[in-house]
Amino acid sequence: MASEPDDKLPPQGRFNRLRKLAGLSMHVGSEVLKTGARKLSGTSPTELLSLGTAEKLVATLGEMKGAAMKLGQALSMDPDLLTPEVRQMMARLQNQAPAMSYAQVSRVVREELGAPPEALFKEFSPDALAAASLGQVHRAVLHDGRPVAVKVQYPGIDVSMGHDMDNLGLVVKTVSKTSRMMDGTAYFQELRDELMLELDYRREAKLAQGFAKSVARLPDLYVPQVIEERSAHRVLTLELLEGQTLKDWVTTSPDDAARFRVARQLIRATYGPFLDAGEIHADPHPGNFMVMPDGRMGLLDFGSIKRFSPGFVAANRRMFQQALRLETLDVLDLCREVGFSVELPEAEAELLLREVLHIAGRPMRTAPYDYGTCDINRDMRNHFTRNAARMMRIRPPPEAMMFFRATGGLAQNLRLVGAQGDFRQVFLEVGALVGE
Repeated sequence: MASEPDDKLPPQGRFNRLRKLAGLSMHVGSEVLKTGARKLSGTSPTELLSLGTAEKLVATLGEMKGAAMKLGQALSMDPDLLTPEVRQMMARLQNQAPAMSYAQVSRVVREELGAPPEALFKEFSPDALAAASLGQVHRAVLHDGRPVAVKVQYPGIDVSMGHDMDNLGLVVKTVSKTSRMMDGTAYFQELRDELMLELDYRREAKLAQGFAKSVARLPDLYVPQVIEERSAHRVLTLELLEGQTLKDWVTTSPDDAARFRVARQLIRATYGPFLDAGEIHADPHPGNFMVMPDGRMGLLDFGSIKRFSPGFVAANRRMFQQALRLETLDVLDLCREVGFSVELPEAEAELLLREVLHIAGRPMRTAPYDYGTCDINRDMRNHFTRNAARMMRIRPPPEAMMFFRATGGLAQNLRLVGAQGDFRQVFLEVGALVGE
């Protein structure tokens, strides 16, 4: 195995990666333009991308891994952009990317932990259990018999991520020079910082241990134990959770009661730690949630846990509680407390922000609510598109980027689960955690 070629590493070099993305963008952009033209003429099918183009996207982004692959994962979650067949193809990016060779895996483990997998573990599967944007996971067994999941980082992915961020940063910088309203440098810096921090698995281990404490009051959620003696900067060993990832579980045709249970757990997993401890799981793709045989939900991948400033959390808590009590919100004051800057006449800004909260708050007001037909993300996107010039003059704080990533992903996952029921009561339960 030691002589196996290094043919699964992500492409290196800033301009090499830019060239690959540019070629892919031209192919996808051409198809999207053609689709738009057919729609205007009334002869278009509903899909944004063909199955063939989606396959090319999966192959290229899966090979590139890093930030490019994360972009594909986000695209695969949006039910309003893609047909079920294309989404299924794109969903392969969530934990089925092309794997690196076992020789590479063994080399990283040896460099980080001082010995090869065969010496450190009683058993270590050479085949990847899952392969994702920054590393791949292998099933293993400790010498005391405990089954574990070992995440091994792709060699050179730190350099590749840096190149992706440099390329994207150049685009952001160029656009931002055109207008102060278009200045996205602070948001890009927040995103860059958070994504680059995910490369440190020692940090992720600490975040996992902290997140376990944050969900301790929610016994239907479970965070796997960190095996510290088998973890390092590029290797993370966690207790192995048995069950099905959310994206696999929904294909088993669960009944209505099971769908409601899992939807409730997703809401609790997102808002519970935020309201109680001021942190959120900000990588919400369906491969990061495990439906366990005992009915609990296992949480995975803790590199993107985001801890917010006290002011951001306090203002959002107050907004959440007032929305649950069906009170009329002082929208502008609350948004300013969160950290928004507003460069519009107050009455105009209030109308725009009130509509945002009205759309987002539907499940808190309506019982029963059907997430299977939920249009929150679509209506939010349409609201922003219709009012783009004015919405750009209402600017959230940079730290809100990861909050929006988490809550937007939650809405997409709830749409995927397709549950219906009294979700107002679920939000009331989560809100009660703050007062306990």
